[in-house]
Amino acid sequence: MSETKDNLLAEINIPATESFALLDKLDAADHRYIKDLKINVSNALRAQTLTEKEALLLALAVSVNQKHTRTIDSLTELALTKEATEAEINEIHALVSLLNANNIFYRFKHFVDKEYYNTAPAGIRMSIMMNPVLGKEFFELASLTVSAINGCEMCVTSHEQSVKNHGATEARILDAVRLTAIIKSLIVLL
Repeated sequence: MSETKDNLLAEINIPATESFALLDKLDAADHRYIKDLKINVSNALRAQTLTEKEALLLALAVSVNQKHTRTIDSLTELALTKEATEAEINEIHALVSLLNANNIFYRFKHFVDKEYYNTAPAGIRMSIMMNPVLGKEFFELASLTVSAINGCEMCVTSHEQSVKNHGATEARILDAVRLTAIIKSLIVLL
């Protein structure tokens, strides 16, 4: 296999000795895409508006959302080396779980758009949102990215406004969403 594939895996803390059928097949057939993917992953993980720790925690959120055990393990390990705490990592797991419930619930309300559903209380406990270990701005940013993956327009709109209200720039939001999209595209091949 190519050095590019090895470098791509190194970006997410996976040894080059590991094999992934789809990634290996693409690498053997035409490694141009693998080169693009490696560059995209590298650039996204080093976005100027995100710290290394933040980028890794967002990548971890994608992995948790996609239930991709291998990258959950490798990104957790890598995030810990960038001073992420166990509490922050646990909160990423809890955030992804909560957002999966919210994304389904609010997507339903949006699709159906009936007064009863729109005015009835959600009835979903969300206490981790009140005082997150990750801080409100980053918690909202991660919530936005998970909502984008899950395709909940109401949640994306709400979290985008909230993260801006907490001081994030549109450039930071775009970097976070780009990172999320790129990590998801990588996970598809692993």
